[in-house]
Amino acid sequence: MKKAVVLYSGGLDSRLAINILQDQGFEIHAVYFNLPFGCGCCDISCNFNFTQESGVKMKIIDVTKEEYLKEYLEIIKNPKYGTGSGINPCKDCKIFIFKKAKEYADKNNIKVIASGEVLGQRPMSQVSSAMKTIDQALGFEILRPLCAKLLPETSYEKEGLVDREKLFDIQGRGRKVQMKLAEEYETKYPSPGGGCFLCEKNVSNRLIQLLKRNLIKEETLILTMLGRHFIIEENWFVVARDMNESLKINEFKNCIIGNKGEPSVYYFLDSGKKIAKDLQKSYTKGSTQKNKFEEYKI
Repeated sequence: MKKAVVLYSGGLDSRLAINILQDQGFEIHAVYFNLPFGCGCCDISCNFNFTQESGVKMKIIDVTKEEYLKEYLEIIKNPKYGTGSGINPCKDCKIFIFKKAKEYADKNNIKVIASGEVLGQRPMSQVSSAMKTIDQALGFEILRPLCAKLLPETSYEKEGLVDREKLFDIQGRGRKVQMKLAEEYETKYPSPGGGCFLCEKNVSNRLIQLLKRNLIKEETLILTMLGRHFIIEENWFVVARDMNESLKINEFKNCIIGNKGEPSVYYFLDSGKKIAKDLQKSYTKGSTQKNKFEEYKI
């Protein structure tokens, strides 16, 4: 049986890419990337359910783990192809993902690598110029079944491995065509998920400061996306904003546990314990001392 690797986010487009290639007789290996700062469409269990119901093999590549995380953080620090509105290196990220998918494909003797991308859907990575840049950097072909008829013919199509006439010419940000296709395939899909955390302008400086100091690691990754952040005497502090954030901070050894309106506070170095207590006092509900630490906020 023919085999294909499909880059699988869990969203509507990647599910349709799977459906389209299954229609052409492919055994599908869905490769899902658990990225450090998000961008998937739903949780892993929901994605797994779809692949199980569709008779698809699912491979999870967990980029939040040190094996891949260090390499990914270097991409964020030094993107070759620029960033978007925040510090999101969309083209570099796509190249990273496709290369890892190619490694998996090669190990499993799979020739076709496909993506659910739609031409014109995302300005940083899914316009024709960006796709061309990505493809040139890769040095191997990506099949994009949803918009293939708008793109140059791949060798997969030329060789008859894939029937080009059964591919599509979808473009733009709308989803009406895809939704109609999903009805025809009887494919359920989640509502569009939250975007990539790296796109958020208001956290760009925070992440830049943390990356510069090499403070983001597998064990501290969750902290980067919650709380108020401070750098004081080269020590990193995270002050919880609510009970849920306090509970997450409480899981760390270096923390001051909050109680009755007091936020939990994380400190990176042991020497920060005294300052952490002061931060807790300043950000306790009803305190009038919040401005005391504003100059150190990142």
